[in-house]
Amino acid sequence: MAGTTRAFAGKRCLITGGLGFIGSNLAHRLVALGARVTIVDSLIPAYGGNLHNIDHIRDRVHVNISDVRDPHAMQVLVRGQDYIFNLAGQIGHLESMEDPQTDLRINTEGPLTVLEACRRYNPGAKVLYASTRQVYGKPLHLPVDETHPLQPIDCNAVSNIAAEHYHRLYSAVHGLRTVCLRLTNTYGPRQMMKDTQGRYAFIYYWIRRIIDGEPLLVMGGNQTRDFTYVDDCVGALLLAAAEPQADGEVYNLGGEAMSLRSLADLLIQVAGGGRIELMELPAERRAIDPGKVYLSYEKIRRELGWEPHVGLAEGLSRTIAFYRQHRDRYWNAADVAEQQIDALQIVRPGDDLPPSAPS
Repeated sequence: MAGTTRAFAGKRCLITGGLGFIGSNLAHRLVALGARVTIVDSLIPAYGGNLHNIDHIRDRVHVNISDVRDPHAMQVLVRGQDYIFNLAGQIGHLESMEDPQTDLRINTEGPLTVLEACRRYNPGAKVLYASTRQVYGKPLHLPVDETHPLQPIDCNAVSNIAAEHYHRLYSAVHGLRTVCLRLTNTYGPRQMMKDTQGRYAFIYYWIRRIIDGEPLLVMGGNQTRDFTYVDDCVGALLLAAAEPQADGEVYNLGGEAMSLRSLADLLIQVAGGGRIELMELPAERRAIDPGKVYLSYEKIRRELGWEPHVGLAEGLSRTIAFYRQHRDRYWNAADVAEQQIDALQIVRPGDDLPPSAPS
């Protein structure tokens, strides 16, 4: 991995959704590797962008507040980039069912706009797309590998499948170097914590409640999921970007698998206390819940040498410690779009980038 990550020193990297959870963690790693990083984020309040996520690197990156669906912005931002991490998206599964048109525009039109800008103005860039294990739906076999049929059970998965196909199409037809990674329940520091109803991702909803001394609301409990710590996810993105043999491929990520009830017990143990309230899975969630699902990451391990290194107990411990220290910056982030925007470095055509960090 050390040899691979040296490939980013001095390289220009664009991260869409870069003020969000995975994007900001990726930005920190790239800056440490000496990359010249540009972040683009719309700061749509519901989607997790938070300027506090880049507190320690704000003077080492450029930030552009714009929407990936804007072709004029994208044609400027993709120029000259060596790597483009196409991470912007709407992650709510219930939200996708309630407002499928918005989900389609953000999760399909947005990535396609980035691809089209690359085709026209920077065909030499390598594009990494973050998809989701939800594209598999209810599994026919376990663990789920990349040969499993795609059988979406919510609109979010349909939008992600379409975006995946666009990336693979632009690779096959237009010669763009693209890679799709199917992520599964990524967790860790800098995740959105303002959601007080657990509509977007239950794991950070539980972490918020356990820090606040509130019971963990376990809906069902027998469902099984696998979990990837964000540092491992970032490592996979970097590896897939740096390795030419990944071009045109689709890879699952993965991690430690556990039932939700067992995860709740582990979280209480790691946090040093807490309690569980079991609930029936609501009908609207039950309709789009895949039940027991976890992914095989054998392909990316075999071809690129990636595997997760941070187990659930350690990852949860790090995550809880982070939010206990930075609670005030994440619990009440509803006005994130108004946070010190005038202090940001807004990148414009012809601007140079700030100095890179030493590797």
